[in-house]
Amino acid sequence: MRKQLLVAESELNRIELAREWGAVVESVSAFAERARTITSLAAAAAALVAGLASLRRARSVAVERKPSWFQTLVQGGRLAVNVWSEYSKRSQR
Repeated sequence: MRKQLLVAESELNRIELAREWGAVVESVSAFAERARTITSLAAAAAALVAGLASLRRARSVAVERKPSWFQTLVQGGRLAVNVWSEYSKRSQR
């Protein structure tokens, strides 16, 4: 009788351990997903900052020559495409 109780207790412990392990795996997966989201947002922000810095450098180099509104529009479009492609590339991962 005692042996049967020990076996039953052992089986209950195994079941409880499996449940707890499942909870740990779920928590780690949720954390990893949040980390991927934060990483993709940080990468998109870095690409935006780099693009803006590039535009600013280009403007400071050619101060005496003012670019046309069309050139400014094209540069802004390129920046938007770069940021969008970087963000969408990272969000698909």
